[in-house]
Amino acid sequence: MTVSKTRTRLVDVARGLFAKQGLENTTMNDIAVASGKGRRTLYTYFKNKEDIYFAVIETELEHLSSQLSEVANKRMDLEEKLVEIIYVHLHSIKEVVLRNGNLRAEFFRNIWMVEKVRKHFDQKETEFFIGVLKEGVASGEFSIENVALVADVMHYCVKGLEVPYIYGRLGEGLNKAETRRMVKTLIHRALRGER
Repeated sequence: MTVSKTRTRLVDVARGLFAKQGLENTTMNDIAVASGKGRRTLYTYFKNKEDIYFAVIETELEHLSSQLSEVANKRMDLEEKLVEIIYVHLHSIKEVVLRNGNLRAEFFRNIWMVEKVRKHFDQKETEFFIGVLKEGVASGEFSIENVALVADVMHYCVKGLEVPYIYGRLGEGLNKAETRRMVKTLIHRALRGER
C-alpha cells in the first residue's frame, strides 16, 4: 500500500470509529487494530488522536470544497449560482454531521478544534464567492463596491446558518422551493443595488 493509501485507510477507519464510539471513547490502539495496521504505522502518520480527528475533518472539508468548486465552475445564472453555492454548503455540512453519528457531538463540543482545521476551507469558499461576484460586477449584473468584503459577509452568513440548518430550524414550515426563492430575492436585492 502506498503512503497516501495507508493514510487514507487510517483516516477512514478512524472516521468510522469516531462516528460509532465518539472521539473520547476511541483509542489509538482501536484505530490500529481496526485498520489492520500496527501502532507503529499509525504513529508514523499521526502523533496522537487529535491529529487523526483533524485529518477526518480535513477530508470531509476537502470533499465539500470539491462540491463547491463544481458549482462555482458551472455556466449558469450568477444569482442562481450563489444560491446553489449556499445550499450545497449547508446541505453538505448537514450530511457530514449526520453521517458521522457520535462524532457530531464532538463537532459541536470541539468547535474551536474544528475552526482551526476549517481555516483553509473557509478561505477557499470565500474565493468561490469572490469569483462569482467579480464575474457579476464585470458583466454589469452586480453593483458592488468591495467584492472581498461582500464575499466575506456572504461566507460568514452561510457559516452562521449551519447549526439552524442542521437542526431543521432554518425556514421552519417552508418548503425548499420557497426558501430558495427568498434567498435568491435577498441576493438579488443586495447585489444589484436595488432598494
